[in-house]
Amino acid sequence: MFLGDQHMRVSRLAIAALLSAASLAFAAAPAQAGDAAKGEKLMKKCGACHTWDQGGKKKVGPNLFGVYEQNCGHNAEFKYSDGYHKACEKGFKIDEAMLMEYLADASAYLSGVAGEKVKSKMTFKLKKEADRADVIEFLKGNK
Repeated sequence: MFLGDQHMRVSRLAIAALLSAASLAFAAAPAQAGDAAKGEKLMKKCGACHTWDQGGKKKVGPNLFGVYEQNCGHNAEFKYSDGYHKACEKGFKIDEAMLMEYLADASAYLSGVAGEKVKSKMTFKLKKEADRADVIEFLKGNK
């Protein structure tokens, strides 16, 4: 029976390790895959303040062409808010996780990074996670 007990312990450890690895994989995965076509339609809401075509003009917000995977403050021609600059001093990259939070509440995201309450110029909030995922998917391919 001793060998049987040892075999059971090894099997339980193997199962626990597999379950642990699987849970980490799911935790690291984005909550929802976006749809770039839906994201492009949603971007029309952003058009009052942003352009997203190559060489597009800056407006109240910067041009968003190629923004995905850039470092914060990458657009030297745009005057970012003081709050954005304070957060940028701490450093962040414009990636999926960042955008998921930033598009929900830009000032809250920047405040969290800066370590103090700061404001963003961007007051618009995309409340639905699915909408944010769609816009992010669009931005990923907009380069």
